[in-house]
Amino acid sequence: MAIDLFKRVETHKGLFAVEKISLVYNLITTLLILFMYDRMDHPGNMLIDRAIIAGVTFLLMYLYRLAPSKFSAFVRIVVQMGLLSYWYPDTYEFNRFFPNLDHLFAHAEQWVFSSQPALNFCEVMPYWWASEAFNMGYFAYYPMIFLVCMFVFIRNFDQFEKITFIVVNCFFMFYLIYIFVPVAGPQFYFPAIGMENAEQGIFFSIGDYFNHNQELLPGPGYTEGFFYNLVEGSQQVGERPTAAFPSSHVGISTVLMIIAIRQNKYLFICLFPFYFLLCCATVYIQAHYLIDALAGFVAAFILYLVSLKMYDWWFAKPMILYNVEPE
Repeated sequence: MAIDLFKRVETHKGLFAVEKISLVYNLITTLLILFMYDRMDHPGNMLIDRAIIAGVTFLLMYLYRLAPSKFSAFVRIVVQMGLLSYWYPDTYEFNRFFPNLDHLFAHAEQWVFSSQPALNFCEVMPYWWASEAFNMGYFAYYPMIFLVCMFVFIRNFDQFEKITFIVVNCFFMFYLIYIFVPVAGPQFYFPAIGMENAEQGIFFSIGDYFNHNQELLPGPGYTEGFFYNLVEGSQQVGERPTAAFPSSHVGISTVLMIIAIRQNKYLFICLFPFYFLLCCATVYIQAHYLIDALAGFVAAFILYLVSLKMYDWWFAKPMILYNVEPE
């Protein structure tokens, strides 16, 4: 494996597809910062961050040209995927200036289901094993991304760039939606309006409340559970009142399952239980309204096809070609 990782590969000079789409998203958000500059808290730092990200991208491209290999290609792509953890909370820096829309989604939820599934689900299944199972599924989100991408890297290296582009591009399309559709989800909105109102089906606009408040409702379930505390700890650190509609957890995990079934049926079978628990968990832990989860599921197929077409149209000639022996 070590020999294969560092064996020289024939490659086109230039940026990988995943790097190009990252730079496009970087540029779009840079223009938004400039447009909203006077309203933002630290626009200068955000612009510096983007300049650094662009600089690192081009530096890695240059280093790859000096020593092209599977390993250096892997590093370039993993860096871009790792930056998703920066771009996600970054959406909050934009959408918090827009009027919050949670009341519309909570009303729609009440109208469609005659209740709030995010409040009722955990009441129907209050058991410790249900809590741990759903929280385990929710926590499996990033490991699922890692496993699917690593499977492609190891088993189908020639598709690695294409698959990672699809995943990252789907993330960016979700992020653009989150910037302009400010929905925080039950775990933020219900504490803002008061749990009594939420339980009675009374929902009202809170304007730009989340511009200055980030109170997060502790998740329901078995509070002594191992996976409960893993999820709760990660949410307290990295969660923001953003990115509720449509659910990217459901959307991206569905994209991963589409990739998995096309790559290897056993990979799909192994991941499916975690996928099912993850989708249920988005509502169980009150991170999303049920309509968010359903919209995420539908959006996954649309964004997957759009990303696939984008790659075929714009990046059909792969950057990573094939292994060659050094002269």
